Amino acid sequence: MGADYHLHTPLCQHAKGLPIEYAKAALDLGFEEIGFSDHNPMPEHFDDWRMGIADLPRYIDMVQEARELSPSLPIRLGLECDYLPGQEAWIGQLAGRADWDYLIGSVHYIAPGWDVDNPKWIGRFKERPVAEIWTLYWQAYEQCILSGLFDFVAHPDLVKKFGFKPDGDLRKYYEPSIAAAAEKKVAFEINTAGLRKPVGELYPSREFLEMAFAADVPLLINSDAHAPGEVGANFAEAVTLAKEAGYTQALRFERRTRRIVPL
Repeated sequence: MGADYHLHTPLCQHAKGLPIEYAKAALDLGFEEIGFSDHNPMPEHFDDWRMGIADLPRYIDMVQEARELSPSLPIRLGLECDYLPGQEAWIGQLAGRADWDYLIGSVHYIAPGWDVDNPKWIGRFKERPVAEIWTLYWQAYEQCILSGLFDFVAHPDLVKKFGFKPDGDLRKYYEPSIAAAAEKKVAFEINTAGLRKPVGELYPSREFLEMAFAADVPLLINSDAHAPGEVGANFAEAVTLAKEAGYTQALRFERRTRRIVPL
């Protein structure tokens, strides 16, 4: 097995299992390395699915403890950072608070300030045109990439989580973000959590993958595990889809430096 860089901890308030438990699961599966990337703290705590700023030292310590208890498994330290316009300087500050191996950019919030993957807002997909929601989401995703703050971006088409998609060819939504990723040399992940959500699909779609490959945008494969039993979940399906799109290589990170490995 390869690497799984998108693992969470209980500090995000919606995951279970300590980092050492994730490490044990990864070793049992034969992974070569793993990485933790819990949801980043914000200057003001405004939701219930991320660590607070006071938790950041504990998060770093938890990952270090897992490293010490699993010396045969390289364990990387990362953050999943929400891209919110106007908060770029904060992400820059966080980047200097630890020796991160990577920072992941993600988009959950769109204007006027609601998280599109939160079940409590699912009714908004019926109240507003789905095409309008998708347009806002992908505009934010493009800006996330263009910010240049991140080493790779998470679950590209998260907006489909509940199965709501606009009519017609969806490639027009993907194209600007793929162009931005190619320009900024930012990778993306295949995130297998989509198979565990109502949409029942990998993030991103096959069409996105094919377009990204044509644009020479590199990828990683991650589980977005929120429990030790989800480490490496559905990697076989993700590898198959990546290869069908043309990919033969993936990325690894250490101290924010990428290297290429066979897929």
